[in-house]
Amino acid sequence: MNLPALPLTLAILVTAVLLILSDRLRADLVALLVLVALGISGILPPQEVFSGFSRSAVITIMAISILAEGLRRTGVTDRMGDLLLRLVGRRESHLVVGTMLAGAMLSLLMNNIAAAAILLPTVSAAARKASITPTRLLMPLAFGTLLGGMATLLTTTNIVVSGLLIDQGLRGFGLLDFAPVGLPLVALGVAYMALWGHRMLPIQPIWERTEGVRPSEEDLVQLYHLGERLFRARVPAGSHLIDTPLSRSAFRELYGLNVVGLERNGRVTLAPSPDFVFREGDVVLLEGNLEEFRHRDQPPYLEILPPREWREEDLESPAVVIVEAVLSPRSGLIGQTLRAAQFREKYGFTVLAIWRAGRPIRTHLSELPLQFGDALLLQGPRERLPVLRSEPDLILLANEKEYRPVARKGWLAAAIAGIALVLAAFRYQAVAEIFLGGALMMMLAGVLTMDQAYGVIEWKTVFLVAGMMPLGIAMTKSGAATWLAGRVLGLIGPAGPIGLMAGLFLLAMGLAQVMHSAVVASIVAPFAIQIALQTSISPQALAMTVALATSTTFLTPLGHPVNVLVMNVGGYRTRDYFRVGWPLTLLVFGAVLVLVPIFWPLR
Repeated sequence: MNLPALPLTLAILVTAVLLILSDRLRADLVALLVLVALGISGILPPQEVFSGFSRSAVITIMAISILAEGLRRTGVTDRMGDLLLRLVGRRESHLVVGTMLAGAMLSLLMNNIAAAAILLPTVSAAARKASITPTRLLMPLAFGTLLGGMATLLTTTNIVVSGLLIDQGLRGFGLLDFAPVGLPLVALGVAYMALWGHRMLPIQPIWERTEGVRPSEEDLVQLYHLGERLFRARVPAGSHLIDTPLSRSAFRELYGLNVVGLERNGRVTLAPSPDFVFREGDVVLLEGNLEEFRHRDQPPYLEILPPREWREEDLESPAVVIVEAVLSPRSGLIGQTLRAAQFREKYGFTVLAIWRAGRPIRTHLSELPLQFGDALLLQGPRERLPVLRSEPDLILLANEKEYRPVARKGWLAAAIAGIALVLAAFRYQAVAEIFLGGALMMMLAGVLTMDQAYGVIEWKTVFLVAGMMPLGIAMTKSGAATWLAGRVLGLIGPAGPIGLMAGLFLLAMGLAQVMHSAVVASIVAPFAIQIALQTSISPQALAMTVALATSTTFLTPLGHPVNVLVMNVGGYRTRDYFRVGWPLTLLVFGAVLVLVPIFWPLR
């Protein structure tokens, strides 16, 4: 053993963990820094430093993203979710079961957050049709996808752990190896949420608990308290606005105002086009801070009119619609401002408000960097709804009025994905090759193009996994994994094999609440495998325990991006996750300790 390599590897490991926990750097950037550090320090030779990019785990993650996009683009996954939710009816407990089963079913085919993103509009629509708040269904949706991910190899952490087993010359996991343990966990989680868990969900979302009663029929204008920022003003004689087109009015640039509508000779035009020219006597409906505008206005610009009450129907017409959308997980809008992204020019919709951290933001929106999980209140042409819904950057929350396209190549996409899954189930050694072949067939069949495939790959996850997997090699070669295994054995070894399982589960589960689960798997799985080898326990049993623990992220919204995705839309507080999630975490913990030894004997 190369002695200097041990402390160097441990130093790199500890530094990486601290950087990720501090949230000062992105996890994928930290992973690449780890990769460089392993190479420069000489712990690994160049061919092993960069071996992560050629791993079957990385190829599988890329291929699954493409297959899932083919199913989404053709509407197959939408129809699967719609069908299941229609079958369960409108009773709340039944909808909870249907939502969780739909999420779990899709998670068997794709990663958890993609499954939740696909079902989010369908579940929101089902809640509205059943006259219940989406708050009662969206956390079950998130938890259902997480549980479903435990039952398949196709979850990122399961792929990573399987790859680490193969690195040690051991048998990795096949497509169906997680099902005997994972499917009972799904059933247990669904039963818990249907019988008890949904009772602990907030009856009212955060906006009702802090800012008054949410209006009936989900009136979005009142929900976002937009009336507090809407006011009417008349263009008086001599105004500099006269004969000026809207595009040159400087409402947004100088005053931070959105022009929501215009009234001329008793006729209202909502969401006017940029070339609309102002005339004397026009009444402008504006959204923004009235007092701030009064201080900055230079008369005779506008004449403020008396206030009035506003509802959603006041801002809609046969040609104009108000809709709500959230940023998708891979959205290119994350981190950008609306102005820099040229949002209105690109999508044809105006952002009237943003919902973030339990409250609406309605002013100075153009300069606000967007964050993952933001919900946007949009106004624009009804005819552009199909285009908006097909945009990969946004998830349009469904409603009765929304147009849902019917795909022409859905059966072909479903057949390709189905064949790939069947082949992978029987040829676990060639899972990466089979799924990559399926992804290429999607492109050859014209379901999606190469450019579209590049756009849907989870590149952040790819670089994260490719950067962290060599750390597992370094931990093994340097003896760091053996050293850590010895320390863990000294602490909990006397408790026996079940005690070791419990300790590893709690360690991995705890870290996964605050760190990316793939990082946790890359760190904990190597020394879990070493513990198994030192104690003659089945390496697959302890590796599966670690993999399942990294998916048990029910306690905080930070535990998994899927929790963040539903947090704003559902109006949850952080403590809502802990209140609902801790009993489920205990149930999963106990079930794993019982089920894993049954299907993967410890000795």
